[in-house]
Amino acid sequence: GDVNFLSARLKDTPEGNVDAMLAFYDRFLSLRSINVPVIAALNGHAIGAGFCVALACDMRVAAAEAKLAVNFCRLGIHPGMGATYSLPRLVGHAAASRLLLTGDTISSAEALRLGIVCDVKPAAEVLDTVMAYATSVATASHVAVKETVTTLRGDPNALKAALLREAQ
Repeated sequence: GDVNFLSARLKDTPEGNVDAMLAFYDRFLSLRSINVPVIAALNGHAIGAGFCVALACDMRVAAAEAKLAVNFCRLGIHPGMGATYSLPRLVGHAAASRLLLTGDTISSAEALRLGIVCDVKPAAEVLDTVMAYATSVATASHVAVKETVTTLRGDPNALKAALLREAQ
């Protein structure tokens, strides 16, 4: 995390903070506007904003050694980067509440059990696994894949509303 960026938020107006946070979110979450599936390779720890970028992807493959957490509340800040939108949609309200409110760090095995990742592999196999998924998707109908990705990602206005609330 960029501690200087967050510290600057303390000196800004509420309106300025909302604008700054929405611009920040937009930069990192622009991958959701790509009309093809985005697959994250988690070949290490994904904590906070890094985990949120992975959550914004369509699929995630994690190394067996990877650890994941959304630790915003532990840092005294509201979760951001769409975590309050993406995580409940993946794991349900109860599991999302636990992860978001406690900041618990989970193993890649637990992430698989919760449905956050679709596969767990030894670190040396993560990229090959991601490429195998990508190759499989690439051989499917491009129109069907594009439309399915759009449907799976849900209502973009719902995400925008969640991001606005997070920014506020």
